[in-house]
Amino acid sequence: MRILFVSMVSDPFIPTQPPYPMHECGIFAVYGHPNAAVLTYYGLFALQHRGQESAGIVTSDGPGTTFKLHRDMGLVSQVFGQDELEQLKGTRAVGHTRYSTTGSSTLKNAQPFVVDCFRGQLAIAHNGNLINADVLRDELESQGSIFQTTADSEIILHLLARPAANGNGILTALRRVEGAFSLIIMSEREIIAVRDPFGFRPLSLGKLDGAYVLASETCAFDLIHAEFIREIEPGEVLIIDENGLRSEWPFREEAPAFCMFEYVYFARPDSIIGGVNVAKVRTEMGRELARRFPAEADIVVPVPDSGNYAALGFAHELGIPYEHAFVRNHYIGRTFLQPSQLIRDFDVRVKLNLIKEAVEGKRVVVVDDSIVRGTTARARVVNLREAGAKEVHMRVSCPPHRFACHYGIDFPDPEKLIANRKTMPEICEYLGVDSLGYLDLEGMIKATGKPANDFCLACFSGHYPLPVDPELDKFIMEKRGTRAKALAVEPQPSLFAGLK
Repeated sequence: MRILFVSMVSDPFIPTQPPYPMHECGIFAVYGHPNAAVLTYYGLFALQHRGQESAGIVTSDGPGTTFKLHRDMGLVSQVFGQDELEQLKGTRAVGHTRYSTTGSSTLKNAQPFVVDCFRGQLAIAHNGNLINADVLRDELESQGSIFQTTADSEIILHLLARPAANGNGILTALRRVEGAFSLIIMSEREIIAVRDPFGFRPLSLGKLDGAYVLASETCAFDLIHAEFIREIEPGEVLIIDENGLRSEWPFREEAPAFCMFEYVYFARPDSIIGGVNVAKVRTEMGRELARRFPAEADIVVPVPDSGNYAALGFAHELGIPYEHAFVRNHYIGRTFLQPSQLIRDFDVRVKLNLIKEAVEGKRVVVVDDSIVRGTTARARVVNLREAGAKEVHMRVSCPPHRFACHYGIDFPDPEKLIANRKTMPEICEYLGVDSLGYLDLEGMIKATGKPANDFCLACFSGHYPLPVDPELDKFIMEKRGTRAKALAVEPQPSLFAGLK
């Protein structure tokens, strides 16, 4: 092996099968800059919101040099210091920051992944989820492949490392995978950016001092003063080497299906996606929500940070004062002692604390970006009632989540989604609010200024742009309740419910 692992720590636990998706990640790369590792560090820092479990950077100086890798568990600032960055010499770099999910906190699943094979050294960073991962893994293992991780990304690496009869192994390997994937692959001679033919996940190209940069979101370009060039197109394979840029199109053309939840929640508000500023879209979602489900109230309160812009739009549309009554703790570490028997609702209060004086005796509208299981939203309503809020109204800037995501976002089995198990009045009663209103599909799409057929809306509608066999998808529990199945085929009820 020619690969130099700059730093590794012991891996205490490797789960046999992660229970939920784990690939809403941030990826970044630099080609042709003397400070590639430092730029990648800053790029990952800007993409920290896309993953807080682990971070890693691999660097290269081109053919004949050894890849240098450092990765570890924790935030970017915890994983990399001056000493680590100084060891990551090279003019090319690939970085990754990984989303944290239950049961997947293991160093072996941290990226980038690096191997040495007949093609030489290869590194890969992946954002997404493969829906045929189990089939491919079984096939590869039956042919002698040995896997070190439980991540889909390693499957792609195994496919890339295999010889191809037609001589174009990378394109042949990419045609085998199905699902959502934005990839950055680094060989000894080139960096390759790949976006799946549906374009589920974002990926953009920029330039800085003659060097090319790649990032999940444009906010990373802003931090390093890189010029945004364009987005990688769905189905595009972009090769960056000493000759410049060239593109291949190995996939069958598909209808676009960009993940709407990037606009709703995941992307940073200062990013530009599809030519539109994310904060502007969220503000317009709030306005559309106010037009459809207004409320008579004294203040509008956002659930920070993802609900800030929707709440601002809601408040402006109705002329209601906008107040920050929830204070977010930005400094929660990866692990902490949880005194569940000592502090009630600790999980909620440690992240968001309430300013009682802001809500006491007032009619409050709480605006959040989404409600998934409902337990956290319910606890916040309890806190508002205890603080003396006269009325509590909940407004949500996207439709109810009734269906699982097969493409890499942590929406669990439908049985765990509150909107799949309960009707709107039942949700309203469970949360303990005076009224509840969800933005509908039409209003959400309208807020983006784009046509409906540009998006994947499967978690809201149940219509999957890429068919998925639930029996094969590893993110769906083997047994589903009959109630969840019934709701999936019944007509959708009204998105608004009120209790008096």
